[in-house]
Amino acid sequence: MQSLNPDPKAHYTSVYGALKKIIRTEGFWRPLRGLNVMVMGAGPAHALYFACYENMKRTLNAVFHHQGNSHLANGIAGSMATLLHDAVMNPAEVVKQRLQMYDSPHRSALSCIRTVWGTEGLGAFYRSYTTQLTMNVPFQSIHFITYEFLQEQINPYRGYNPQSHIISGGLAGALAAAATTPLDVCKTLLNTQENMALNLANVSGRLSGMANAFRTVYQLNGLPGYFKGVQARVIYQMPSTAISWSVYEFFKYFLTKHKLENRTPY
Repeated sequence: MQSLNPDPKAHYTSVYGALKKIIRTEGFWRPLRGLNVMVMGAGPAHALYFACYENMKRTLNAVFHHQGNSHLANGIAGSMATLLHDAVMNPAEVVKQRLQMYDSPHRSALSCIRTVWGTEGLGAFYRSYTTQLTMNVPFQSIHFITYEFLQEQINPYRGYNPQSHIISGGLAGALAAAATTPLDVCKTLLNTQENMALNLANVSGRLSGMANAFRTVYQLNGLPGYFKGVQARVIYQMPSTAISWSVYEFFKYFLTKHKLENRTPY
């Protein structure tokens, strides 16, 4: 849906319409293309992400001498965690998006990695890293600040409460996703190097840099172009962040409880 100049056979007007058309014309498993590479990247990326966030949040709250949670500390901690997370996820995101493009020439994640490495070099996997950070730093700042704020409202004692983690995580993800969609559209263009769109915009060679991506999106689609796929992005992020937070909070509770039980003398 974020394609700036899609093939007529891959022109979608709604999330449901896109899903139905993809399954009908390209097969039932097509929407899951790139799943394996995302799973491989998500484990280590999220381990770094949450470990850095908790550590930085604790440290910064102590520095600011804030009783409880400081929204500024949470925002900065989320931004720092993003640097590590995106360093791992950016190459996975490039491979995933190239596999997911309509009529993609890549048959598997491994063949995609080999082709991109051979034709464009290692830099291709990090071409959108600065754009990814430009998008994800505000995304994670909004995400973490909103999550912590909502937790203060509906779970003030900060105990393990699955319902509060799901609600806070889902709403935080939806707000952050909607606010950063223009940056995501630019990131997608840099990752996919969409040939038809670049030719239409008279871009020769490879497109690089956030400013160039912003200019190209506006040139081809105007202001509405920055919000292509916003519905799909919000629908994707809401359950994603809700699941992520609820699973993370469960394991934090479970491991902490287990550790305390092991310390308790009989």
